Amino acid sequence: MTEIADYPEGLLDESPATRIDLAAAERAAASFLVALGVSCDNESMAKSPRRMAEAYAALLTPREFEMTTFPNDEDYDELVVVRSIPVQSMCEHHFLPFTGVAHVAYIPGDRIVGLSKMARVVEMFARRPQTQERLTQQVASWLDAHLSPKGVGVVIEAEHSCMTLRGVRAAGTSTSTSALKGLLRESPQSRAEFFASLRV
Repeated sequence: MTEIADYPEGLLDESPATRIDLAAAERAAASFLVALGVSCDNESMAKSPRRMAEAYAALLTPREFEMTTFPNDEDYDELVVVRSIPVQSMCEHHFLPFTGVAHVAYIPGDRIVGLSKMARVVEMFARRPQTQERLTQQVASWLDAHLSPKGVGVVIEAEHSCMTLRGVRAAGTSTSTSALKGLLRESPQSRAEFFASLRV
């Protein structure tokens, strides 16, 4: 099973899942809200610290999965694209969510992957404190290392709450990042085909 992993600098070493202490998180959330002048001393707000702790735990915990691959018996060597995979992650600078979609593609080598696993890999790296740039690179690097394809391409488009709800408050803005490996980086034709497929 693939677990929550710590990937400092985008490396592919996997470490044991982080333990979550919801009771401690609830106490900390209550103290945090009080420090901001938010009272939880009424019926409507009494359970808000617990809900807040549970919400952040959900945003920071990916589901475990097994990476399923199959022999490429038909020697398929064209682009496989999975578009509009939901992305829900947490900005590591302000701990506000950023949400959007990921488009993930690969050109198979000896193995093909169960298509749902593309979404699982995106979630595995998204459900932790992140930057969009690192998230994009980690998904591409993980697929490249575990699938050994001829090429990998990842594009993420997301809206960042830390930009739309605070600071500049630029509502409706989105950020696009990309990471390319193998033929999708080296071959202008393959790269163009990948980006064209996202406009369909």
